[in-house]
Amino acid sequence: MEATNPQRAGFALPVGALLGAAAVLLGAFGAHEMKKVYDATALKTFETGVRYQMYHALALILCGALRALGWRTSAAAWLFVVGIALFSGSLYGLALADLKWLGPVTPIGGLAFFAGWLLLAFAPRKPA
Repeated sequence: MEATNPQRAGFALPVGALLGAAAVLLGAFGAHEMKKVYDATALKTFETGVRYQMYHALALILCGALRALGWRTSAAAWLFVVGIALFSGSLYGLALADLKWLGPVTPIGGLAFFAGWLLLAFAPRKPA
């Protein structure tokens, strides 16, 4: 049975807004402070993490706005949160601390993003 409780993805809007605000601060850090210490490769990696964090923070806000569509929007929102943690988080670790073991984590975060977008694409569907 498909849930239509509007509170189901209620976390998505505030969490998305906070992650968006964090992306702004991280972007400012990258643009102003990282250039003083890190090389161009690290800066580019960091900027990719920030960019994807912002994209998916906005996607979280969308999930919050569409929460009345049911469980798929909530599941998509959780996948976007996991994707930000794994994808962007691993890129931050690679860029700032050269934690090479995080390299294999990045594509797992990308898969979470992909799955979230697929769920969002099918959110308006009626239950079988």
